[in-house]
Amino acid sequence: MAVVIYRNLFFCCLLSTSLWVPWVVAEEALKEADRVINLPGQPPVTFPHYAGYVKLSPPRAHKALFYWFFHAQQNAPQRPLVLWLNGGPGCSSVAYGAAQELGPFLVRDHGRLIHNNFSWNKVANLLFLEAPVGVGFSYTNKSKDLYKLGDEVTAADSYAFLIGWFKKFPEFKSHDFYIAGESYAGHYVPQLANLIYKRNQGESKDSYINLKGIMIGNAVINDETDSSGMIDYAWSHAIISDQLYNNIMKECRFSGENQTAHCEKHIRGFLQAYSDIDIYSIYSPVCLTSNFSSPPKRSSTKLMVAPRLFTRHEMWHGLGVAAGYDPCTEDYVISYFNREDVQRALHANLTKLPYPYTTCSGVIDGWNDSPTTVLPIIRKLLNAGLRIWVYSGDTDGRVPVTSTRYSIKKLGLRIKEEWRAWFHKGQVAGWVEKYEGGLTLATVRGAGHQVPVFAAPQSLSLFTHFLSLNDTSLPSSRF
Repeated sequence: MAVVIYRNLFFCCLLSTSLWVPWVVAEEALKEADRVINLPGQPPVTFPHYAGYVKLSPPRAHKALFYWFFHAQQNAPQRPLVLWLNGGPGCSSVAYGAAQELGPFLVRDHGRLIHNNFSWNKVANLLFLEAPVGVGFSYTNKSKDLYKLGDEVTAADSYAFLIGWFKKFPEFKSHDFYIAGESYAGHYVPQLANLIYKRNQGESKDSYINLKGIMIGNAVINDETDSSGMIDYAWSHAIISDQLYNNIMKECRFSGENQTAHCEKHIRGFLQAYSDIDIYSIYSPVCLTSNFSSPPKRSSTKLMVAPRLFTRHEMWHGLGVAAGYDPCTEDYVISYFNREDVQRALHANLTKLPYPYTTCSGVIDGWNDSPTTVLPIIRKLLNAGLRIWVYSGDTDGRVPVTSTRYSIKKLGLRIKEEWRAWFHKGQVAGWVEKYEGGLTLATVRGAGHQVPVFAAPQSLSLFTHFLSLNDTSLPSSRF
């Protein structure tokens, strides 16, 4: 009732003042229409949140991207704005980032939502985007668009979304803006940041985005080192044998498409070694079905693009997506977002999509461009003065810490602060190294692919220090 009264008073005051011109009134009305009021199972909160669609401008007017936006829990007008992107490609930032990792509400069994005591909106305004079309609730009116997707289209559509979103939420236009994400967002985040940087050079002030930096976790950024790092990680963590390791190193080339028949055989052996555990969190349990004679139940996406050494094998696509401490959380999320009352509250699925909501898209039929490396883009963004943090949960076998370290080494940056431990509440939270030019590499001890799921307090500390304008150094002592 209090919310309804607030909304009525808001519109009365808005319409009665002579300071508001018609287009401002219209934008405010659109924003207020997206306010989430009666989300099933939601615990009470003191901050507003909004969900709905931004229809893209021509020539993309047939596309609509879905978002979920949370004000910072305190002092929102002075907090930065952070866009979070999940990867895949084809996986939902709402289903993963918002509902399982770093949003203020975490989905549990039987449609329950619980408070996330370590939500990243404690220190920032959080915007989750489902991109590209075909992911989650985002859609297109032209089915042929689903055959034309790739990195370039995703960046262009995400940029168009941001321009439209800032028109709906102009009060956040001048905020410091950051982009963060994980996994294949190692492509999405730098590419979108690069597009924003380029457009900022020539765009009017109305289209300027106040981009300050990017943060990517367990990120796919360079095929060759992503691949070699996976093999080294599996061997060093006793997942594959010495013999298999030596055979792969002898027979396989980590750059290039063509592999020998012997290499293909050994890669199948590598994938088989991971078939009974969660490659995204090697020490976590998997979600078992009620029929224990069946293999563990896992969800997957057919669009795991890189690295190419592995994706040519069908077995790769069955290794699943990390599900966190409760390995069945993903099932709860799918069930929750397929409920009509939940979709109504989130102003989602207005067009009644002909397919169910899934954590990773089942309707995207191809991925047309995926560069083998984004290191040149990262170097360009560093030269442009952006702050870049790369972090890695060290129990992830899919984009392991070895891969990330090898990739960062390829940049050839000079070390500013040597490798050292960083701490949270008296315990070692991970290790960190800082480089000249604004790049920081940090690990998170004991965390899998989805770092906020496995190390929530540490991830919030990491994020808070990333956003800090004064002292961005992670704690170097226990106390």
